[in-house]
Amino acid sequence: MNARIAPELTELPPTLTVKRAGELLGLSRSAAYRVAATGELPTFAFGRRLVVPTFRLLEMLGLPVQGQR
Repeated sequence: MNARIAPELTELPPTLTVKRAGELLGLSRSAAYRVAATGELPTFAFGRRLVVPTFRLLEMLGLPVQGQR
């Protein structure tokens, strides 16, 4: 079964801001930071910034990660 994936999801950078990840999930900025704080949204600190690894977000959503079929 081949799922159609929106072009904006296939052209994402390696990491996303928590705000952008929240937007993709349909969450407000504050809700995105809340789920990041609970660990439901995978994040890591990059310097002083909190970022979301794109491949983890796609895996969490059950979408294929680049290089996988």
